[in-house]
Amino acid sequence: MWQVFARILPAGLMDLLRSHFNFLPDAELGIEIDPRTVNDDTMAMLAGLGFNRTSFGVQDFDPAVQQSVNRIQPYEMVEKAVTASRKSGFESINADLIYGLPKQSTESFNRTLDRVIELAPERIALYNYAHLPSRFRAQRLIVEAELPSAEERLQIFLMSVHRLLDAGYIYIGLDHFAKPTDELNLARLDKTLHRNFQGYTTRADCDLIGFGVSAIGKVGHSYSQSVRTLKAYYEHLDIDQLPVEKGYALTADDVLRRQVIMELMCSGPVTYAAINAAHGIDFKSYFADELLLLKQYEEAGLIVVDDERISVTPKGRMFVRASGMVFDKHLAQSTAKFSKLI
Repeated sequence: MWQVFARILPAGLMDLLRSHFNFLPDAELGIEIDPRTVNDDTMAMLAGLGFNRTSFGVQDFDPAVQQSVNRIQPYEMVEKAVTASRKSGFESINADLIYGLPKQSTESFNRTLDRVIELAPERIALYNYAHLPSRFRAQRLIVEAELPSAEERLQIFLMSVHRLLDAGYIYIGLDHFAKPTDELNLARLDKTLHRNFQGYTTRADCDLIGFGVSAIGKVGHSYSQSVRTLKAYYEHLDIDQLPVEKGYALTADDVLRRQVIMELMCSGPVTYAAINAAHGIDFKSYFADELLLLKQYEEAGLIVVDDERISVTPKGRMFVRASGMVFDKHLAQSTAKFSKLI
């Protein structure tokens, strides 16, 4: 019965979307997949529906680490799913990795990288695990004493960067790597790379419509998030209401700061004249306090600040989140820190 629903639901959803939206001929249709839930037929069906990019949650291949996070998926299982994707014609495959998981070490994650490099995905996302048991119930089963120390996390991250660069991947920024011929890297080279709250993209800034429980959307200068339970979601739909739990309308200052942070995140120089022309400000006066705070990162060799622009150095690309945070007024006002730089 499950196999029948697995085929009907995606097909019906795509038919519904195509009946309401015009899909461009070169549309990027990506889907995130748990390798434990698919087979050759599933991948062929998804490709037939038009999906051309996929992302697999790998996390870590070490059996002890998988056991500690209750996600058992041997290398052979993921390899089979990746092979099925390529056989079905998927143009790009991404692998999500997480460092900082319980029982993880530099040595164990080095072995995971060996296997990931064998799979040769076009893109790799290397995320830092954020332990928030008060927010995510499933994390309450994780033994905090088994988490690697901050120093070990840093060593895992630095080792991973070196391994992926040596394997021929290009560091796109923050936690993303891509092969030299991948569109993300080509966009980085021609300065068209863009970043939104979902990550790096080759597409220019556009509206993002989120469907489903807890989905986040961006329309114009506003953000919204759907309700967090399926019951509440259906209750809203039953009375013809958008299932939105909360929303935020950006101010002119928010839009300005978003552009500055985005340009830093994409490793492009923040040119004062361009920002001034777009927002009607004097950059050096408007951000006088922020420029003072940036001096610590300039002294560390992460950025270069002159009379015309702020530029991110090659070294600073790995820690560009720190420079961007200086311009985040909401982060400065918040008492909650959900993750660390490394």
